Amino acid sequence: MKQKLHILPIIILSQFASTSTWFAGNAIIESLTKKLDFGADIVSYVISSVQFGFIIGTLIFGILMIADRFSPSKVFMVCAFLASVSNLSLIYPQLNVTGLLLARFSTGFFLAGIYPVGMKIAADYYEKGLGKALGYLVGALVLGTAFPFLIKGSPIANHPDSVIQLTSGITALGGLLLFLLVPNGPYRVASSTLKLDAGPRLFKNFKFKKAAFGYFGHMWELYAFWAFTPVAIQWFAMESGSDISVSLWSGIVIALGGLSCAFGGIISQRIGSKKVALIALIASGFLCLISPLLFSLPVYWFLVGWCLWGIAVTADSPQFSNLVASAVVPELKGTALTLVNSIGFAITIISIQLLGSLQSIIPISLLFIPLAIGPLLGVYYLMSKKKN
Repeated sequence: MKQKLHILPIIILSQFASTSTWFAGNAIIESLTKKLDFGADIVSYVISSVQFGFIIGTLIFGILMIADRFSPSKVFMVCAFLASVSNLSLIYPQLNVTGLLLARFSTGFFLAGIYPVGMKIAADYYEKGLGKALGYLVGALVLGTAFPFLIKGSPIANHPDSVIQLTSGITALGGLLLFLLVPNGPYRVASSTLKLDAGPRLFKNFKFKKAAFGYFGHMWELYAFWAFTPVAIQWFAMESGSDISVSLWSGIVIALGGLSCAFGGIISQRIGSKKVALIALIASGFLCLISPLLFSLPVYWFLVGWCLWGIAVTADSPQFSNLVASAVVPELKGTALTLVNSIGFAITIISIQLLGSLQSIIPISLLFIPLAIGPLLGVYYLMSKKKN
């Protein structure tokens, strides 16, 4: 079935806009810690509170089968509005540490109705070529994640309050656009009943289990890499005496991952989602292991190496989502994607907190080696064969 030409661009634009709140707090974390007179150790808690909110949100959305029982476009819009309000509370004049963590938690919670629901909407429209569509869609998520860093590193909106106001505004706009212009897809099969045993049943499906565990390995690395990329760039700049814009280059590294998601989606049409995911996992795992060497390079080669890592670390994400969605029946696609996201993001909290703890114990140059565990396990599960 041929789709209207505006459908995918609107989904992509809305996904980009409405996920810009994800790292908005991270982009202005330095000014927030000064404002609240709190130490640098709050950074990992601020980052993890968003992840924790997303985990709780996706868990609740998955158990209640929200994306499969209700119109996903309406769910997306409501959650975009609520995420916008949660993000906007960061500029509240009397904000304290508790309020900061609650604001980031609630933002993460409502992002559960944006990211996986956006993928569900794409799956409802694109039965064939879903890997390509999700490549563009997850690429939009990655660009949305990079957006706060890019605008803070530019003269457009480099004041902390401007970053929050801009990301909140486009988040609400993205939700409204999707609701008005993207109705329920032709391949949507709504679930009329609540099936509380859907999650355990999904993990009995071998293809789903392979894709899910491969994704979990990918997630161990991804968000910890993103979260500590500014730390790595800042440390390298101090050690080498280089004049590097931490915000701008952090944004570039993350944004390049958006392009690799789209490119990986195109390549998946030829070689398949599994091969794209494997290549990306192997490349990013290799970079984890040799990361100490990157810190010994001249400044331009260090930045090139980090950019290549930013490309490799994300290219597999949409392909895992395609493998997950393709492994289940249509009426459980939303639940499957949401559940896998929930567990995957729970794993990110562990790796982020691990690096946060190691940061004060080992040199920054060695900090990223433990992230190799994820890609190694991801490759193992993706290559596993069904036992007869």
